[in-house]
This record gives sequence, structure tokens and C-alpha cells, in this order.
Amino acid sequence: MTHNAAILVIEDEEILRDIILNVLQEKGYQAIGTGDSRRGLLLAKELVPDLILCDIRMPKLDGYEVLKALRQDSKTRTIPFIFISAEKSQVVRNRGQQCGANGYLAKPFTTDELLKVIANHINFYQ
Repeated sequence: MTHNAAILVIEDEEILRDIILNVLQEKGYQAIGTGDSRRGLLLAKELVPDLILCDIRMPKLDGYEVLKALRQDSKTRTIPFIFISAEKSQVVRNRGQQCGANGYLAKPFTTDELLKVIANHINFYQ
């Protein structure tokens, strides 16, 4: 199944990032990843992907800062943005929503949960 949707994964845990990228590529998504939040921001502005998956806790810029910068740029403002994080508190989810996140996926998550959240947001925003 080919989706042709481009997904940017910004995740500093290399093993998790590689797993996500492999799953997405196997399902036919065009997936690119980085462990560097500043590079992720540059890639988002350069590639304008169909969806972004981003960890919250990262060195340099955290996920909230990445999202804020993307929402301030007319080119990236409307890209669906899903936080992925081990933080499970409602406070974290609420802060993500207030910053403009479209969704939240709590670590650890299953492949099915990952694919479902992606499909829901890509189909909704296309």
C-alpha cells in the first residue's frame, strides 16, 4: 500500500526513531527522521511534510519550541503535528493542545496505535 504522504519524525532516541521510520516506510509512507530538533525545524520548513511526529523532551529545542516556531511560519502553520512522549500527564497533553498540537501519542505505543493516529490525521487534513 502506497500512501505518498511525507512524514517527518523528530525523535532523539535513535532506536525508537529508526523503528518508527522503518514501520512508516514499510507501509509506503515517505518518512524522514532526525534526532536534532533544530535540524527537524529546518527540514519541516524545507520539505513541508504532510505530518510531523515530534518528541517533547529533546536537547537544544524541546518539542513545544519546535511546534511554536512551526505555527508562526505561514509555510508550516497548518502541518498536522503529533507529540510523542513518555510524559502521560494531562498537564502535558493540555500544554501540547494549547501550543497547537493536533494529537498526542504516549510512549510506549504499538505499531497499530502509531499507524492509526497517522492515518486519522493525514486523512482528516488532506
